[in-house]
Amino acid sequence: MAVVTLVEVPPQLVMGKQKRGRYAQIAELIGEIAHYAMENGVELVGPPIAIIHEGSEEEARKAEREGNAVIDIAFPVAGACANTELIRCYELPGGEMARIVHRGPYQDMGPTYVELFKWIQKNGRHIIGPIREVYVNDPGTVPTEEIVTEVYAPVA
Repeated sequence: MAVVTLVEVPPQLVMGKQKRGRYAQIAELIGEIAHYAMENGVELVGPPIAIIHEGSEEEARKAEREGNAVIDIAFPVAGACANTELIRCYELPGGEMARIVHRGPYQDMGPTYVELFKWIQKNGRHIIGPIREVYVNDPGTVPTEEIVTEVYAPVA
């Protein structure tokens, strides 16, 4: 069973892109941003982050069904980068967050989220912003059961 910890996350300068669609498009956006960074000399200094705007499992399932989920991907960057029509550079806010680590396939993350939400409720906290998934390693280079995803929920 994964353990939830309370951590202080510093603000991060990131380069990102957002669009509406299905969650399967996360990988596509990660590739687009990485390609843009290489083409434009932007130094990526951390793994990709998905910012989850749907506030509940029900909202996420509905958005996925309807194909209008907010797909919001960002990479930490070494320094400021130019905003374009497609890519923007901004500061991802920090703060106190509940953190849990999921090991294994992305499609098996449901129980990890259940543990996170149980911990938040049990500890008298509530989520105050979008949840983040940090994709620590590349599913193209590690076996499926070794994929690591850190999940952060900003709490108060």
